[in-house]
Amino acid sequence: MTPEPTAATTPADLPWWKGAVIYQIYPRSFQDSNGDGIGDLNGITQRLDHVAKLGADAIWISPFFTSPMRDFGYDIADYCDVDPIFGTLADFDALVARAHKLGLKVTIDQVYAHASDLHDWFAQSRASRTGDKADWFVWVDPKEDGTPPNNWQSVFGGPAWTWDGRRGQYYMHQFLNSQPQLNLHNPRVQDALLDAMRFWLDRGVDGFRLDALNHSMHDPLLRDNPPAPDTGKPRTRSFDYQIKKYSQSHPGVVDFIKRIRTLCDEYGAIFTVAEVGGDLSEKEMKAYTAGESHLNSAYGFNFLYADRLTPALVAETVERWPDEPGLGWPSWAFENHDAPRAVSRWCAPDDRPAFGRLKAMLLVALRGNAILYQGEELGITQVDIPFERLQDPEAIANWPLTLSRDGARTPLPWTADAAQAGFSDAEPWLPVGDENVARAVDAQEGDATSLLNHTRAMLALRKAHPALRHGSLEILVADDQRLLFRRRADGQSLLCLFNLSGEPATWPEAIAPTNKLLAAVNGAAPGILPPFGALMIEE
Repeated sequence: MTPEPTAATTPADLPWWKGAVIYQIYPRSFQDSNGDGIGDLNGITQRLDHVAKLGADAIWISPFFTSPMRDFGYDIADYCDVDPIFGTLADFDALVARAHKLGLKVTIDQVYAHASDLHDWFAQSRASRTGDKADWFVWVDPKEDGTPPNNWQSVFGGPAWTWDGRRGQYYMHQFLNSQPQLNLHNPRVQDALLDAMRFWLDRGVDGFRLDALNHSMHDPLLRDNPPAPDTGKPRTRSFDYQIKKYSQSHPGVVDFIKRIRTLCDEYGAIFTVAEVGGDLSEKEMKAYTAGESHLNSAYGFNFLYADRLTPALVAETVERWPDEPGLGWPSWAFENHDAPRAVSRWCAPDDRPAFGRLKAMLLVALRGNAILYQGEELGITQVDIPFERLQDPEAIANWPLTLSRDGARTPLPWTADAAQAGFSDAEPWLPVGDENVARAVDAQEGDATSLLNHTRAMLALRKAHPALRHGSLEILVADDQRLLFRRRADGQSLLCLFNLSGEPATWPEAIAPTNKLLAAVNGAAPGILPPFGALMIEE
């Protein structure tokens, strides 16, 4: 048993983001305000009351910048403007003003690993080997036989190199070939990206989520990646056959991060969180968030692509982030715009209502920031998108072996008996999904037992208890069924107990039934732990 923390900090002394609940908005699918079937910034503004009522501290908006939308906004053609599909800069300013009036912070995506091939920077770069921006992207001569310079593979399949006849060279791309790799080894490229960050800071943005940050620098020596060992898992992409030792994760990323932090510190309590995937994600997350000169937080894919939620998975993941000086602050997400809906991955269809309640309690109980993806509070499930409606370029290229990201990007249902569930007056860019219409906001609003109202209660519980928001975490039990941990802060000690299985579990001897019950779901009570039962107890 760990001793009571002695730090004198109180919630008032902590930055707003420490222990925050951040609600992710995928703008194409949140709310359409102009009847074109695609969500937009004005639609987000109209629906911000929903997020505020939920009890979130901040929103994170996925890309809305000028883009040809080949990767739906993650291919940016102008870092400092809004794509007309989503509105205007004035619309964004109105969104920020409304969010701040509701007490919500606003964080936005930044994509620094690559730009769009339609960005003016790339047009200038490909035009000449000696021009002003000739080395703003990664250009390399072919081998003597005309083949690419090394064996690197792109995430979406195939070589990470595309031949460009204008320059007579290959350019690098770690994702689509329309997403050329920015050369962040060039300080002028870093300067330009920091200028873009300043542009949004000046418009009142409170933070940034940094997309695929460990993909933003490569090995300048262009050494071949070594082969990955065969783990027995299906490998559907050429990318899966390599250890990405040289194509990503260059240590120079850390120095760029220091520059980001220096800029953000000029604006006060600006929140920065990195998305970090890959085999070295934990090591890189810690390097990117160490001390007070790096990013505030990072999150990986520990839960996002897990096919099962087990006590061991949770215990092993959170124990890597103990409450120690100099160690970064983690963030956790169970779902997002890239990962399949958790209730569709982690439980049988009949168990989804109970599991959704347990999952909501677990997310707010973990030490770190909680990232809640739009619709998660409603229990939205993964929608099976037919091939002819697919938009996701990775899914189209690898059909039918890759699960489409579109299934987690479907429009949010607001009104059960309205056309397109209240998302739009027109046919939406993706189908809502018949199975999710009954989960609409208005259908759950008046039901005290709904997942929506349960999620609101869980977020309120987290805000009311410092131990949940910023306390230490100690694992006490993690067996085949049960997960038990203690959260402590400011003289408060809470026990959080979860039965992650569909069978009854025995009550742990470590918990006295006489302690104060704060919350319980699915029939759990002191001494009783039914299937998917969970409770929090104050010691």
